[in-house]
Order: sequence, then structure tokens, then C-alpha cells
Amino acid sequence: MSRRNYALPWAQYVETLQPHERPMLPGSPATPDHTMPYRLAYGAVGMLVTATGGIGAAMITANTQQLAGALGVSTTEAAWLPVVYVMTNACMNLLLIKFRQQYGLRLFAQIFLIAYVLIAVGAFFFEDYASTLIVRAFAGMAAAALTSLGFLYTIQAFPAAHRLKGLILAIGASSLALPAVRLFSNHLVELSEWQGFHAFELGLSLLSLAAVFALRLPPSEKMKVFDPLDFVTFALFAPGIALLCAVLGLGRIVWWTEAPWIGWALIGSIVLLTTALLVEFNRKTPLINLSWLSGPVIVRLALVIIGVRIVLSEQTTGAVGLMTQLGVGPDQMHGLFGLILLATAVGSLISAFTMNPAKLDKPIAIALALIAVGAFIDSHATVLTRPAQLYLSQTMLAFAAAFFIGPAMIQGVGQVLQKGAQNLVSFIVVFSMGQNIGGLIGGALIGTIETVREKYHSSQLSESITLGDPQVVQRLQQLSGAYARTITDPALRTAEGQVLLQQQITEQAHVLAYNDVFLLMSVFAALGCAWVTFNHFRPRLQARQAERDAASAAAAVE
Repeated sequence: MSRRNYALPWAQYVETLQPHERPMLPGSPATPDHTMPYRLAYGAVGMLVTATGGIGAAMITANTQQLAGALGVSTTEAAWLPVVYVMTNACMNLLLIKFRQQYGLRLFAQIFLIAYVLIAVGAFFFEDYASTLIVRAFAGMAAAALTSLGFLYTIQAFPAAHRLKGLILAIGASSLALPAVRLFSNHLVELSEWQGFHAFELGLSLLSLAAVFALRLPPSEKMKVFDPLDFVTFALFAPGIALLCAVLGLGRIVWWTEAPWIGWALIGSIVLLTTALLVEFNRKTPLINLSWLSGPVIVRLALVIIGVRIVLSEQTTGAVGLMTQLGVGPDQMHGLFGLILLATAVGSLISAFTMNPAKLDKPIAIALALIAVGAFIDSHATVLTRPAQLYLSQTMLAFAAAFFIGPAMIQGVGQVLQKGAQNLVSFIVVFSMGQNIGGLIGGALIGTIETVREKYHSSQLSESITLGDPQVVQRLQQLSGAYARTITDPALRTAEGQVLLQQQITEQAHVLAYNDVFLLMSVFAALGCAWVTFNHFRPRLQARQAERDAASAAAAVE
């Protein structure tokens, strides 16, 4: 490793750097040429910190029902736990970039890693529902910082020529948490309930803290960037986003038209976010650059990020929901989650080492095409479908998710570098909001459509089943026969058979509803693929048309 003294003032330290070693963006560390052992160490610490930042949310998402039982709360109350995490996680990125720029990376790392350790310790002592909500909210804040810190460490592991590859691999690593947690978390919970989970989370946070203190990041430039109006914007923006997350996360559970607070929360969100945008629009140095964000490239990028996150909910919500509806337990899905984990890792690697900054639309279009095909395959599920029948389609979706996210991030970073680093905060807000809000929209959309279509199919199936149909009578006799040894009353036995028949109708209706969802996601992804492909080729088509027009004009003059 370079023997440069990291304790030097920035003005002196930066003079010792080569041009390729200087930070790409304000708030990012310098990237001096490290020896191979130090590159490996930085890469290992980056993966550890990234895993620590994502493991808590993944554990809650994968085990919400078990947590509800441990806390003695309803499913609706337990649904607040992942939602409150997303609320705080989505809001914190608005201030974290400027915090790094003004106060430096070391203080940034120390504050948020120590905070995460204290949160993990606190989880041992606060086991009631209200305390758990507060702990998860603070965990969301700390995790937002740990994720970006993990990215910064991972980038140090790569030389200048491959730095973008390091960024893509860091982003991909953050996607590994959920499938990895689904492989072992249920055993951890069974062994020691939530104490084992808290101990695991605490162990990771302590390891990360020790690793970050042992291996410092190179320094970054400090500058005064906070403005008093930044905090006004944040005070309006954060509760607005929190209310929107609550609506999207809980709407399908309490149902959109049944809970009055959903409407009031949505109104509050619109008012707060609109006020925040008005404040930013009239500022000379806005925290969120609306004129830049409203550009066609950024708008298209935001739509792609949100759209892909929505269709990828087919995997995180749809496929898992279908298997759960069919009575498949977590242990029976280990093979599926293992393939998803492997496909995610492979997708990140291929994305990193095949990425061409001049053709970033191409991998996005390929990812959308894979999602369309995978969702279409899933749309042919039956009541006999089991995880083995989902191996191919879900592997395609997991690969596509990892293959897409890196180029989308690089596309935004490229726009920041072209238009000015002052837009970095605006882009980070768009990217993190697209990821978080897109995921919530996808879950809400899939859950809502599945519920509506299940009611429709259940009604249609029930209407078509009458006791005048010999096949229905025969099926009812078979189901009633299961109780022949325990129920002697023929009328009661028939009633029990009718209950079983209704359960089978409901199960079939759920499968048909999920098929409708998968087919809709397939169509949505196919349309997205066509749109991205069109935007990729449009400049060439316009250039050819301009050449034809010029040739026609020249011929007319002659």
C-alpha cells in the first residue's frame, strides 16, 4: 500500500495523488494504488459491511410471520416492521451524502457503525412490539449509511481502469442478503427464536466495526455544503416519504378502501412532498435539483428503475406467495433460494465484466426480456406446482435483477459526472427512492391484483359447481369419505366434505390469480424491453433520417 500519510491535511494530501487516484465525486475517498493484499482486504471489508447493512431488513422480510408470533401481534401489526425500516432507509440518503462531504468519512463510519452496534444490543432488551418498531426504524437509518460505506470500501479493491466494475459488484452484493437469509434464517429462529437473530446481527456489526477501525478508508475532501434550508426540505420530505411508504406497504393488507387512515396518509404525503418540491424549486442551491431531474434521460432512468423493481416483485412477493399459498414451507424452498442466490452472484459478475459505458441500455433491455420470459413461464402454474417447477424461471429473474441494477446505477453516475457533481444528492435520491418505493409499489400491486382476481376466479368456479353435476357429486362423496371413520352422521359428513371442496376451490382460485399476476408482469416487462430498445436505437434512426433529409435537400438544389 502507498505509504502516504492519511493524517495530512487534504490540501497537502491531494498533492501526493496521481490524477487517476483522486476522488470521482465529492464525499468519496481518494483511490490510491494499493498493493494486492490491501486490495483483497478492502474488498473483504466492503462485502462484510454491505452484508451487515442488508441482513437486518432481509431477516425481517423473510420471517415476518414468525416475528408476529414471537411478539404476539397480528399480521397487520407485523407488516409495519419492514415498512418502518424502508421509511427511514429511503429518507436518510437525502442527508448522508452531504454529511460525508462536510464531516468526512471517518466520522461518518464511526457514528453509524457504533449506532448499528447499539441498535443490535438494544434489540436484546426491548422485545415488545413498540420497542421493536423503534429499533427497526433506527436500523433503517444506520443501514443506509452502511450500504454506501460498503460500496466505498469495495471500490478501493479495484484499480482505476476497473473501478466501475467494483461499483457494480458492490451493488450486486447488497442484493445477496435476502436469498442468503432465506436459506438459514428459519433454522436460526427455530433454534433460539429471535435471540439467535439478534446475536447474529450483533456479531456482524461488531465484526464490521472492528474491520473498519482496523482498515481506514483514504481521506476525502471536506467542504461546507449544508444550508439551513436543507433541513427544511428534509423536514418536509422525510415525513412525506414515510407516509407514502405506509400507504404502499399497508394498503393491500388493511385494504385500500376499508381503512380511513390510508386516505389521510396519502393526502398528507402529497401535501408534504409538494411543499418540499416548491421549496427546492425556488432555491438557488437546491438539495434536490428539479431542473436536472426533469431532464428526459433522468426521467427515463427513474421510470426504468421503478418499473424493473415492480416487475421483480414477481419473485420476492409473487413466487414466494404462491408457494406459501400451496402449503410449501421454507425448508422445501431451500433449493430454489440457493439457485436464486447463485444466479444473483453470477448476474453481478457478468454485468461487471461485460459492462460497456457506451451501451448501458443493452443490458437493461436484456434483463427486461429475461424477466418477461421468466414471468410468462410462471403464469402456467397449477395446484401441483412446486419449487422444482420454478427453478428455471426464478433463476432467470434473479439473474436479470443483478444484471440490470449495475448499468442503471452507472447510467445515473455518468449523468452526474457530465452535468456536475452538485447533482449527486439528486441522483442518489432518485436511485434509492426508485429501489425502495418501486419495491413497495410492486408488492402492493401484486398483492392487490392477486386479491381482486382471486375473488373473481373464486366466484366463477363456485358458480360452475352445482350438485346437479355428477362429477361434483362424485368428488363430494370422495371428500366426505375421508371422515367416514370419525363422523357417523351423513349430513355432518357431507357438510365437512363441502368445506373441503370449498377449500380446494379457494386454492385453485389463488393459483389462477397468481397466474394472472405473472402474465401481467410478463407483459409489463416486455413493453419495458420494447421501450428501452426503441430509445436505444432512436438516435441512430434520427441520424439516418437527417442524412436522408440532407441528401434530399442537396438533390433538390442541384
